[in-house]
Amino acid sequence: MKKFSDILPTLDNIDHLQAMELLNQEGTIVGIIENKPGSQGSLKLYHHLWKKWGKIDSQAAHEGLVLYAEHTEDAKKNPGKHPNIDRLFNIIEQNNALEINAIPVAVI
Repeated sequence: MKKFSDILPTLDNIDHLQAMELLNQEGTIVGIIENKPGSQGSLKLYHHLWKKWGKIDSQAAHEGLVLYAEHTEDAKKNPGKHPNIDRLFNIIEQNNALEINAIPVAVI
């Protein structure tokens, strides 16, 4: 099984992103993943899923759980420790989807 650290370099660069807003079906922001240490891996993964699937639905969430690799099992054992993985579990369980609003880095 590949490790998350092996998978990340295969995903597209996210240097152009400041953050991604996660919106529910009503258009309400239910989460934000910022481009900062500690969340860059999740931003990169969610960006990949969004580009591939157009939203984060059950299919995308299943792929995301595979890509999170060893962190997925840790999230199962420790609910709340990995909120971006927990979010994917919830999408699958509730059969819903999130839309994405990508926020580019401000150019001054």
